Amino acid sequence: MNVIYPLAVPKGRRLCCEVCEAPAERVCPACTVTYYCGVVHQRADWRSIHEKICQLLIPLRTTMPFYNSEEERQHGLQQLQQRQKHLIEFCYTVAQKYLFERKYAEAVPAALHSLRFRRSVYGLSSVELVPAYLLLSEASLGLGRIVQAEEYLSQAQWTVLKSTDCQNATHSLLHRNLGLLYMAKKNYEEARYHLANDIYFSSCAFGTEDIRTSGGYFHLANIFYGLQKLDLADTLYTKVSEIWHKYLNDHYQVLSQARVEQADLLHKRFVNDTGLDEAQEAEAIQILTSILNIRESTSDKAPEKTIFVLKTLVMLHYLMMNSSKAEEYAMQALNLAKKLQLSENEQNNIEELLSLISTEEDHPIT
Repeated sequence: MNVIYPLAVPKGRRLCCEVCEAPAERVCPACTVTYYCGVVHQRADWRSIHEKICQLLIPLRTTMPFYNSEEERQHGLQQLQQRQKHLIEFCYTVAQKYLFERKYAEAVPAALHSLRFRRSVYGLSSVELVPAYLLLSEASLGLGRIVQAEEYLSQAQWTVLKSTDCQNATHSLLHRNLGLLYMAKKNYEEARYHLANDIYFSSCAFGTEDIRTSGGYFHLANIFYGLQKLDLADTLYTKVSEIWHKYLNDHYQVLSQARVEQADLLHKRFVNDTGLDEAQEAEAIQILTSILNIRESTSDKAPEKTIFVLKTLVMLHYLMMNSSKAEEYAMQALNLAKKLQLSENEQNNIEELLSLISTEEDHPIT
């Protein structure tokens, strides 16, 4: 039964909706520890994150068992905190993935879960809350709720200002989201300022050529592209493409070498791996396909750059074990290379990629 009976609720206890914190009228029948104001929010939470963590919430939201000693109690508390920290990162990654896929409504419940667990573990004013505020801000922007996005960003800014040990990576995320906010408000001067700060702090944290820094370059390129400053946009899009190409090519080369050196008589297969989590893979797809669309719209000016992005997408999908998509991009690259009558070496390089992809399809990974 999903409906909550008021008489079954202990006196003085207020049950709140998991999504909006309104008075709850329904309970999840599977875990019986998660409440909702109605069926709409119950279904939204289930689709977003609850289906994935339903049973994991039970030990976190029920009374701790009686322990025979202080040592056992401390051990129990440590286990509880470890579970919470695991859910913080899991919910955060799921919400990020939805954002990169532009599924903004689905991102909200997952981000709210990450925020609540962060509050429980780190406290109400910890800088650890900032990443969750920024997720909620970005989701609100995607849904067109600019005022709500500004509120979340204000909370994030205030928390950072109060902190004495805020890391460069957190400053980077904050400025990136402020840049996105001002882009949505069409205040491009402020947007450029914050994205430049994003790139600075991200470079301090990870380096100028890191994939985590490339997002700042990408958003800055989008501003210049929208303002018709195509030379500046082209330079930044090229830089983003090169960063991702180098990262994926390094993984591709390591995988290829491993196959040569360690293949046994049974032709044992190696599982492909991008070295990225699900959110980062979604980000790579979003960024590279966006750049590809722009390159294709101006392919008469720089067709080689279109081929370069296509080859990068081939490696990405190959490492993600999506052979059909990798083959699709490889065929596009090969056809364009032949049409442009590029060097035989360039065409052979693409044909080698196609051959490797075909091998993957003929011999599924075991």
